Formats: sequence, structure tokens, C-alpha cells
Amino acid sequence: QCTYLEIEQAERTHAVVLSRPAWLWGAEMGANEHGVCVGNEGVWTREPVGQDEALLGMDLVRLALERGSSAREALEVITALLERYGQGGSCKEEPVPFIYHNTFLLADRTEAWVLETAGRYWAAQQIREGSRNISNQLSIGKEITAEHPGLRQRARSQGWWSGDGEFSFAQVFSLTQQPPRMEAAKARYSAGRELLQQHAGHITAETFMAILRDKASGICVDTEGFRTAGSMVSVLPRDPALPCIHFFTATPDPSRSVFKPFVFVAGLKPVPQVRSPTFRDDPAKQIPRFQSTVDRRHELYRRHQAALELMESDQEQGQKLLQTLQDLEKQGLEGMNALLEGTVAPCPEELADLFFDCVEAEMKFY
Repeated sequence: QCTYLEIEQAERTHAVVLSRPAWLWGAEMGANEHGVCVGNEGVWTREPVGQDEALLGMDLVRLALERGSSAREALEVITALLERYGQGGSCKEEPVPFIYHNTFLLADRTEAWVLETAGRYWAAQQIREGSRNISNQLSIGKEITAEHPGLRQRARSQGWWSGDGEFSFAQVFSLTQQPPRMEAAKARYSAGRELLQQHAGHITAETFMAILRDKASGICVDTEGFRTAGSMVSVLPRDPALPCIHFFTATPDPSRSVFKPFVFVAGLKPVPQVRSPTFRDDPAKQIPRFQSTVDRRHELYRRHQAALELMESDQEQGQKLLQTLQDLEKQGLEGMNALLEGTVAPCPEELADLFFDCVEAEMKFY
């Protein structure tokens, strides 16, 4: 059972860790036990958005992680499901529908892909070196590695492409008149690319955390409405003997949050403090949907919000708390770096409690 649709189950699914809006089934981003990571962004294209309830891009993120043991396999899972079920339905917990198509970033220990969609059509680009970012707009131009078999025919039949010259997916399928919120996406996309280029050749987990906290570029949004709701950074070593490490804030506004490490091991300790409550008569599941609202904040989120209020009302105390949080994050990073450098042997029991212990420590400070 996905957010709106029920689809056939796979024989075997992988263990996944997900960062997701609490009301829906899918996820904005996450990782699986094989070191596959997937994240998505909304895009608007020349293809009309599907008003009918189908698969959400966020459902596709989760399905790709549950069913793909490599980035390429995850990509194939998405394109096959897209072909079969299409994408559509509201992506926001509000009575007025908010609908978009999707662009995905997929990576594992050895390769990375960008997958962009327009309705049931898609184009994919394999990223062979350097860095790559996505941000609410089509970004695959002429460097297409794989595509929907009917993609170019579709573009020709609609009069979007003459069939002459090279084919650029972004050029052909982007709207001529972008929605207003897409204008900000252009600046964000350029800034993200720029920040990554500045650090080319020596990008670390800390580099990514700093970029995700960048407010000037609009990458980190701390206002209500479209606030940055959660952030994730993953380190995927090429050496299979080393563990993949996934850092999650589990709270909004990364500039005032702690990135906490998570590693897949057997016997993981559950972390109820970051699980949103469930509701018997959930307004997201009742038809018509979203007729009422419920408080979906988990325990860490509630405490974090109270701490933010303190930071804003009492500068001195706020500064102290922020410093404490930064020290906590630094400890986690140092421990993980020692693990990745092989100077510390991983202890499965400690790793099983790792994320729980970090969340507990953060809760105590609040």
C-alpha cells in the first residue's frame, strides 16, 4: 500500500532508512542496506501533471530503495513502475492539490545517476566524475545515457522538437513560462553547482553539511511554508570493507540542527523519538482527504522547536545551546571519520545503538 495506490509486492525487499513527510508512505530521501541512496525534487514540465491519484515521486524513492540493490537497479525500478502506474496525486497535506513531476539523484558505492521525468517519459544521465546537484528544474541536457523509448517521438508529435540537431531533454521538455517558485530554483541550482565546484577534489561530509546550511543561496530555507524540513548526507566508501554512513538531522533547518550518524548493522536499536505518531482516523487516508489537520511532530522535533524558540528569545543561551549542538555533531563526525580511515574497528553492538544514542544525547541537551 503506497500513499494512494496499492501495487504488487516484491518477493524480497531491502532494509531502508527514510526521511519522509509523516503523512505519506514514501520518502523524500533515504538509503538502503546495500549503500544505495535516492532523493527527489519536484519539477514542472510541458507534460501535464496527473490529477488522478497514482504513485508520488516520494513513493518511487522508497520503492527504489526497497527493491534496488544498486543505483542502476533502483533507477530501473522507478522507470518500470512509472511506465506501469504513472505519477500523480497531491504531494502536500492540504485540501488544495499540489502536484508535480520528479527528478531523482541516485548513488551507490560505485556509480551515480540523475533521473528526470515528465509524466511517464524520462531521461537518465550517468555521472562519471566530479559533482552533480538537482533543484526543482530539469537539468539533463544532451548528455543522456538512457531514455524512455518513446521520448523523442513524443517531443516531435507535440511540436516541441523538430527532430533536427541534437536533442536536449531540459530544453525540449521544460516549460517556456516557469511557475514563479521555479525562478528561485534556478538561483539555487546555480549556487549549489558553484559551491560544489569551489570544493572540487576535496569534498567531505562536512563540506556537504556546510552547503546544506547555506542560507544566502536559498539552499537552506528557515521560513515557514517551504522550510527545509530534513537534511541527509551519506558517505559511501568504494571499499566494501568499510561501512556506508548516513547522517540525518531528523529536524528542520540544518543550520540549527545536528547531523547524527546511522549505519546499517544487524540488531539495530529502534529510535521512537524520531518516528511520527500514527492516527486511527488519519485525514490523509480518509476520502475526501485532508479535511482536518493533526499534529505529526515527533518527540525530537517538538523539543528541537522549543530549543529554537529559546535561541530566538535569549541570544546568549541560544548561542550556548548552538555551540553544544555543534560539539555533539563534531564528536559524531570524528568517530565516523576514525571508522572510515580504518583507525577504529567497527563494533557491531555500538553501531546498532549509534543513532539512538546520538538522538538521546541531543534530547538531553534540549
